[in-house]
Amino acid sequence: MSRHPAPPSRHVAILHSIVEEYIESGEPVASRTISRRLTENLSAASIRNIMADLDDEGYLSQPHTSAGRVPTEKAFRSYIKSLSSRRLAVAELHRIQFELSRLESLEARVEKTSQLLMELTAGLAIAAAIPTLSQTLDQVDLLLLAEGRVLMIVATRDRMVHNRVVVMKDPVTTDELQEIRNYINRNFAGWLLNDIRRELDQRLSQERAAFDSILTRLQSLCDQGILDFDLAPEVHVEGASNLIGIDLHLTREKMRELFRALEQKKKLLYLLDRFLEEPQGEVAVRIGLGEAHPSMSELAIIGVNVELPGGAAGKFAVLGPMRMDYERVISAVRHVGQAFQSAQE
Repeated sequence: MSRHPAPPSRHVAILHSIVEEYIESGEPVASRTISRRLTENLSAASIRNIMADLDDEGYLSQPHTSAGRVPTEKAFRSYIKSLSSRRLAVAELHRIQFELSRLESLEARVEKTSQLLMELTAGLAIAAAIPTLSQTLDQVDLLLLAEGRVLMIVATRDRMVHNRVVVMKDPVTTDELQEIRNYINRNFAGWLLNDIRRELDQRLSQERAAFDSILTRLQSLCDQGILDFDLAPEVHVEGASNLIGIDLHLTREKMRELFRALEQKKKLLYLLDRFLEEPQGEVAVRIGLGEAHPSMSELAIIGVNVELPGGAAGKFAVLGPMRMDYERVISAVRHVGQAFQSAQE
Protein backbone atom coordinates (compact mmCIF):
# COMPACT_ATOMS: atom_id res chain seq x y z
CA MET A 1 0.00 0.00 0.00
CA SER A 2 1.54 3.35 -1.08
CA ARG A 3 1.91 6.14 1.40
CA HIS A 4 1.32 9.83 0.69
CA PRO A 5 4.33 12.08 1.26
CA ALA A 6 4.15 14.61 4.10
CA PRO A 7 2.29 17.77 3.05
CA PRO A 8 4.37 20.89 2.21
CA SER A 9 4.98 23.42 5.00
CA ARG A 10 2.31 25.82 3.68
CA HIS A 11 -0.22 22.99 3.68
CA VAL A 12 0.79 22.11 7.25
CA ALA A 13 0.35 25.72 8.43
CA ILE A 14 -3.13 25.83 6.94
CA LEU A 15 -4.00 22.39 8.30
CA HIS A 16 -3.01 23.37 11.85
CA SER A 17 -4.96 26.63 11.54
CA ILE A 18 -8.01 24.59 10.57
CA VAL A 19 -7.54 22.33 13.61
CA GLU A 20 -7.21 25.32 15.95
CA GLU A 21 -10.27 27.00 14.49
CA TYR A 22 -12.26 23.77 14.78
CA ILE A 23 -11.20 23.31 18.41
CA GLU A 24 -12.40 26.85 19.18
CA SER A 25 -15.68 26.80 17.24
CA GLY A 26 -16.69 23.17 16.78
CA GLU A 27 -18.01 24.08 13.32
CA PRO A 28 -16.79 23.11 9.84
CA VAL A 29 -14.06 25.54 8.83
CA ALA A 30 -14.38 27.66 5.68
CA SER A 31 -11.50 28.95 3.55
CA ARG A 32 -12.37 32.61 4.28
CA THR A 33 -12.06 31.94 8.01
CA ILE A 34 -8.55 30.55 7.52
CA SER A 35 -7.49 33.43 5.28
CA ARG A 36 -8.26 35.80 8.18
CA ARG A 37 -6.18 33.70 10.61
CA LEU A 38 -3.05 33.42 8.49
CA THR A 39 -0.31 36.02 8.51
CA GLU A 40 0.61 35.02 4.95
CA ASN A 41 -1.45 36.81 2.34
CA LEU A 42 -3.27 34.01 0.54
CA SER A 43 -6.54 34.29 -1.31
CA ALA A 44 -9.55 32.23 -0.29
CA ALA A 45 -9.29 30.45 -3.65
CA SER A 46 -5.68 29.40 -2.97
CA ILE A 47 -6.66 28.17 0.46
CA ARG A 48 -9.58 26.23 -1.03
CA ASN A 49 -7.19 24.45 -3.39
CA ILE A 50 -4.87 23.54 -0.50
CA MET A 51 -7.83 22.35 1.56
CA ALA A 52 -8.88 20.14 -1.35
CA ASP A 53 -5.37 18.62 -1.38
CA LEU A 54 -5.55 18.03 2.37
CA ASP A 55 -8.94 16.41 1.87
CA ASP A 56 -7.44 14.04 -0.71
CA GLU A 57 -4.63 13.19 1.73
CA GLY A 58 -7.10 12.21 4.46
CA TYR A 59 -6.48 15.18 6.75
CA LEU A 60 -9.88 16.82 6.23
CA SER A 61 -13.44 15.74 5.59
CA GLN A 62 -16.40 17.69 4.24
CA PRO A 63 -19.75 16.93 5.93
CA HIS A 64 -21.73 18.58 3.11
CA THR A 65 -20.82 19.80 -0.36
CA SER A 66 -21.36 23.45 0.51
CA ALA A 67 -19.89 23.20 4.03
CA GLY A 68 -16.40 23.88 5.26
CA ARG A 69 -13.92 21.19 6.24
CA VAL A 70 -13.58 19.22 9.48
CA PRO A 71 -10.18 17.87 10.62
CA THR A 72 -9.84 14.09 10.84
CA GLU A 73 -7.97 12.04 13.44
CA LYS A 74 -4.96 12.20 11.11
CA ALA A 75 -5.10 16.02 11.21
CA PHE A 76 -5.25 16.05 15.01
CA ARG A 77 -2.23 13.76 15.19
CA SER A 78 -0.25 16.10 12.94
CA TYR A 79 -1.30 19.11 15.02
CA ILE A 80 -0.35 17.47 18.31
CA LYS A 81 3.13 16.60 17.02
CA SER A 82 3.72 20.28 16.29
CA LEU A 83 2.96 21.49 19.82
CA SER A 84 5.79 22.81 21.90
CA SER A 85 6.16 21.80 25.54
CA ARG A 86 4.39 24.33 27.71
CA ARG A 87 4.90 24.61 31.45
CA LEU A 88 2.22 25.25 33.99
CA ALA A 89 2.38 28.49 35.94
CA VAL A 90 4.84 28.36 38.83
CA ALA A 91 2.05 28.85 41.35
CA GLU A 92 0.16 25.86 39.94
CA LEU A 93 3.28 23.69 40.03
CA HIS A 94 3.95 24.57 43.65
CA ARG A 95 0.33 23.86 44.56
CA ILE A 96 0.44 20.41 42.93
CA GLN A 97 3.69 19.53 44.70
CA PHE A 98 2.39 20.75 48.05
CA GLU A 99 -0.97 18.98 47.76
CA LEU A 100 0.69 15.63 47.02
CA SER A 101 3.66 15.88 49.39
CA ARG A 102 1.49 16.54 52.44
CA LEU A 103 -0.37 13.24 51.99
CA GLU A 104 1.16 10.16 53.60
CA SER A 105 -0.42 7.19 51.81
CA LEU A 106 -0.22 6.20 48.17
CA GLU A 107 -3.98 5.72 48.09
CA ALA A 108 -4.59 9.29 49.22
CA ARG A 109 -2.16 10.62 46.63
CA VAL A 110 -3.83 8.68 43.82
CA GLU A 111 -7.21 10.09 44.78
CA LYS A 112 -5.82 13.63 45.05
CA THR A 113 -4.04 13.32 41.71
CA SER A 114 -7.30 12.54 39.92
CA GLN A 115 -8.88 15.62 41.54
CA LEU A 116 -5.96 17.87 40.56
CA LEU A 117 -5.98 16.66 36.95
CA MET A 118 -9.72 17.23 36.69
CA GLU A 119 -9.39 20.78 38.08
CA LEU A 120 -6.50 21.64 35.75
CA THR A 121 -8.04 20.29 32.55
CA ALA A 122 -11.84 20.23 33.01
CA GLY A 123 -11.74 16.72 31.59
CA LEU A 124 -12.31 13.26 32.98
CA ALA A 125 -9.21 12.45 35.02
CA ILE A 126 -7.95 8.94 35.73
CA ALA A 127 -5.19 8.15 38.24
CA ALA A 128 -3.97 4.63 38.96
CA ALA A 129 -1.21 2.97 40.95
CA ILE A 130 -0.59 -0.61 39.90
CA PRO A 131 1.37 -2.78 42.35
CA THR A 132 4.10 -5.15 41.32
CA LEU A 133 3.21 -8.81 40.92
CA SER A 134 5.61 -9.70 43.74
CA GLN A 135 5.26 -7.27 46.62
CA THR A 136 8.01 -6.84 49.18
CA LEU A 137 7.23 -6.37 52.87
CA ASP A 138 8.16 -3.08 54.45
CA GLN A 139 6.54 -3.56 57.84
CA VAL A 140 3.57 -5.01 59.68
CA ASP A 141 1.56 -3.37 62.44
CA LEU A 142 -1.05 -5.02 64.67
CA LEU A 143 -3.54 -3.03 66.72
CA LEU A 144 -5.86 -4.47 69.33
CA LEU A 145 -9.49 -3.38 68.95
CA ALA A 146 -12.57 -4.01 71.07
CA GLU A 147 -14.24 -7.44 71.34
CA GLY A 148 -11.16 -9.47 70.47
CA ARG A 149 -10.65 -7.91 67.08
CA VAL A 150 -7.24 -7.09 65.61
CA LEU A 151 -6.45 -4.56 62.89
CA MET A 152 -3.68 -5.92 60.66
CA ILE A 153 -1.78 -3.32 58.63
CA VAL A 154 0.75 -4.45 56.03
CA ALA A 155 2.91 -1.88 54.23
CA THR A 156 4.91 -2.95 51.17
CA ARG A 157 7.96 -1.40 49.54
CA ASP A 158 5.93 -0.12 46.59
CA ARG A 159 4.20 2.23 49.08
CA MET A 160 0.94 0.27 49.09
CA VAL A 161 -0.81 -0.16 52.45
CA HIS A 162 -3.22 -3.06 53.05
CA ASN A 163 -5.37 -3.52 56.13
CA ARG A 164 -7.86 -6.03 57.43
CA VAL A 165 -9.79 -6.54 60.68
CA VAL A 166 -9.94 -10.09 62.04
CA VAL A 167 -11.47 -11.70 65.12
CA MET A 168 -9.05 -13.78 67.19
CA LYS A 169 -10.22 -17.22 68.31
CA ASP A 170 -8.31 -16.91 71.59
CA PRO A 171 -7.82 -13.77 73.71
CA VAL A 172 -4.70 -11.75 72.88
CA THR A 173 -3.02 -8.85 74.64
CA THR A 174 -1.37 -5.73 73.26
CA ASP A 175 2.02 -7.02 74.43
CA GLU A 176 1.56 -10.29 72.57
CA LEU A 177 0.63 -8.44 69.39
CA GLN A 178 3.74 -6.31 69.85
CA GLU A 179 5.88 -9.46 70.06
CA ILE A 180 4.29 -10.91 66.94
CA ARG A 181 4.78 -7.65 65.04
CA ASN A 182 8.44 -7.44 66.10
CA TYR A 183 9.00 -11.08 65.14
CA ILE A 184 7.67 -10.55 61.62
CA ASN A 185 9.39 -7.20 61.02
CA ARG A 186 12.73 -8.34 62.42
CA ASN A 187 12.80 -11.56 60.43
CA PHE A 188 11.02 -10.72 57.19
CA ALA A 189 11.29 -7.03 56.28
CA GLY A 190 12.48 -6.93 52.67
CA TRP A 191 11.14 -10.39 51.83
CA LEU A 192 8.58 -11.11 49.11
CA LEU A 193 5.15 -11.80 50.63
CA ASN A 194 4.93 -15.21 48.97
CA ASP A 195 8.31 -16.21 50.38
CA ILE A 196 7.30 -15.03 53.88
CA ARG A 197 4.18 -17.17 53.81
CA ARG A 198 6.16 -20.28 52.83
CA GLU A 199 8.84 -19.64 55.42
CA LEU A 200 6.32 -19.00 58.19
CA ASP A 201 4.55 -22.27 57.39
CA GLN A 202 7.84 -24.11 57.88
CA ARG A 203 8.80 -22.28 61.08
CA LEU A 204 5.37 -22.70 62.62
CA SER A 205 5.53 -26.45 62.13
CA GLN A 206 9.14 -26.79 63.32
CA GLU A 207 9.34 -24.41 66.26
CA ARG A 208 5.89 -24.64 67.87
CA ALA A 209 7.21 -26.29 71.04
CA ALA A 210 9.77 -23.55 71.71
CA PHE A 211 7.53 -20.54 70.97
CA ASP A 212 4.09 -21.93 71.61
CA SER A 213 2.40 -18.81 73.05
CA ILE A 214 3.46 -16.37 70.35
CA LEU A 215 3.39 -18.74 67.41
CA THR A 216 -0.04 -20.07 68.24
CA ARG A 217 -1.41 -16.56 67.85
CA LEU A 218 0.73 -15.93 64.79
CA GLN A 219 -0.70 -19.11 63.28
CA SER A 220 -4.19 -17.74 63.90
CA LEU A 221 -3.29 -14.51 62.12
CA CYS A 222 -1.77 -16.41 59.21
CA ASP A 223 -4.89 -18.55 58.93
CA GLN A 224 -6.90 -15.35 58.61
CA GLY A 225 -4.64 -13.99 55.88
CA ILE A 226 -2.24 -11.54 57.52
CA LEU A 227 -0.15 -11.58 54.33
CA ASP A 228 -2.82 -12.63 51.84
CA PHE A 229 -3.77 -9.43 50.07
CA ASP A 230 -5.02 -9.09 46.53
CA LEU A 231 -2.67 -7.18 44.25
CA ALA A 232 -5.47 -4.83 43.26
CA PRO A 233 -4.64 -1.54 41.53
CA GLU A 234 -5.66 1.69 43.20
CA VAL A 235 -7.80 3.59 40.66
CA HIS A 236 -9.62 6.91 41.03
CA VAL A 237 -11.71 8.84 38.50
CA GLU A 238 -12.91 12.43 38.70
CA GLY A 239 -14.95 14.60 36.34
CA ALA A 240 -17.21 12.16 34.49
CA SER A 241 -19.88 14.88 34.49
CA ASN A 242 -17.56 17.00 32.31
CA LEU A 243 -18.46 14.73 29.39
CA ILE A 244 -22.17 15.49 29.62
CA GLY A 245 -22.00 18.84 27.87
CA ILE A 246 -19.93 17.53 24.96
CA ASP A 247 -21.68 16.76 21.69
CA LEU A 248 -20.39 13.26 20.98
CA HIS A 249 -23.21 12.47 18.54
CA LEU A 250 -24.40 9.67 20.81
CA THR A 251 -27.93 8.51 21.48
CA ARG A 252 -29.09 8.54 25.07
CA GLU A 253 -28.54 4.79 25.29
CA LYS A 254 -25.02 5.07 23.86
CA MET A 255 -24.23 7.81 26.38
CA ARG A 256 -25.40 5.50 29.18
CA GLU A 257 -23.14 2.78 27.79
CA LEU A 258 -20.23 5.21 27.86
CA PHE A 259 -20.80 6.09 31.51
CA ARG A 260 -21.25 2.44 32.46
CA ALA A 261 -17.90 1.65 30.82
CA LEU A 262 -16.19 4.48 32.69
CA GLU A 263 -17.51 3.12 35.99
CA GLN A 264 -15.70 -0.20 35.50
CA LYS A 265 -12.17 -0.40 36.86
CA LYS A 266 -11.22 -3.08 34.31
CA LYS A 267 -12.34 -0.86 31.42
CA LEU A 268 -10.32 2.07 32.74
CA LEU A 269 -7.20 -0.04 33.20
CA TYR A 270 -7.67 -1.40 29.67
CA LEU A 271 -7.79 2.17 28.37
CA LEU A 272 -4.58 3.04 30.17
CA ASP A 273 -2.76 -0.12 29.06
CA ARG A 274 -4.02 -0.02 25.49
CA PHE A 275 -3.39 3.61 24.66
CA LEU A 276 -0.56 4.80 26.94
CA GLU A 277 2.24 3.02 25.12
CA GLU A 278 4.96 5.69 25.28
CA PRO A 279 8.13 5.08 27.36
CA GLN A 280 8.14 6.00 31.04
CA GLY A 281 7.77 9.73 31.58
CA GLU A 282 6.75 10.57 28.00
CA VAL A 283 3.25 11.90 27.42
CA ALA A 284 1.12 9.77 25.10
CA VAL A 285 -1.78 11.16 23.05
CA ARG A 286 -4.33 8.96 21.34
CA ILE A 287 -7.12 10.38 19.17
CA GLY A 288 -10.28 8.34 18.70
CA LEU A 289 -10.85 5.48 21.13
CA GLY A 290 -13.41 3.47 19.22
CA GLU A 291 -11.23 0.35 19.58
CA ALA A 292 -11.90 0.42 23.32
CA HIS A 293 -15.63 1.12 23.05
CA PRO A 294 -17.84 2.34 20.16
CA SER A 295 -19.10 5.26 22.25
CA MET A 296 -15.53 6.56 22.63
CA SER A 297 -14.80 7.08 18.94
CA GLU A 298 -14.88 10.89 19.31
CA LEU A 299 -12.80 11.00 22.47
CA ALA A 300 -9.08 11.45 23.01
CA ILE A 301 -6.82 10.34 25.86
CA ILE A 302 -3.66 12.05 27.05
CA GLY A 303 -1.61 10.29 29.68
CA VAL A 304 1.75 9.34 31.12
CA ASN A 305 3.32 6.31 32.79
CA VAL A 306 5.75 6.81 35.67
CA GLU A 307 7.73 4.28 37.66
CA LEU A 308 7.15 4.32 41.41
CA PRO A 309 9.32 2.97 44.25
CA GLY A 310 9.40 -0.80 44.53
CA GLY A 311 8.64 -1.23 40.83
CA ALA A 312 4.98 -0.20 40.98
CA ALA A 313 3.55 1.72 38.02
CA GLY A 314 1.71 5.02 38.12
CA LYS A 315 -0.66 5.85 35.24
CA PHE A 316 -2.27 9.28 34.94
CA ALA A 317 -4.52 10.38 32.12
CA VAL A 318 -7.21 12.79 30.97
CA LEU A 319 -10.07 11.66 28.78
CA GLY A 320 -11.83 14.34 26.78
CA PRO A 321 -13.20 15.40 23.41
CA MET A 322 -11.02 15.75 20.33
CA ARG A 323 -11.71 19.47 20.64
CA MET A 324 -9.63 20.02 23.76
CA ASP A 325 -6.81 22.38 24.71
CA TYR A 326 -4.04 19.89 23.95
CA GLU A 327 -1.16 22.09 25.10
CA ARG A 328 -2.82 22.70 28.44
CA VAL A 329 -3.75 19.06 29.02
CA ILE A 330 -0.38 17.68 27.92
CA SER A 331 1.36 20.11 30.26
CA ALA A 332 -0.93 19.26 33.20
CA VAL A 333 -0.52 15.49 32.72
CA ARG A 334 3.27 15.75 32.46
CA HIS A 335 3.70 17.91 35.56
CA VAL A 336 1.20 16.05 37.71
CA GLY A 337 2.92 12.76 36.84
CA GLN A 338 6.31 14.21 37.79
CA ALA A 339 4.95 15.63 41.06
CA PHE A 340 3.39 12.28 41.98
CA GLN A 341 6.65 10.46 41.30
CA SER A 342 8.62 12.94 43.42
CA ALA A 343 6.12 12.67 46.30
CA GLN A 344 6.62 8.90 46.40
CA GLU A 345 10.41 9.05 46.58
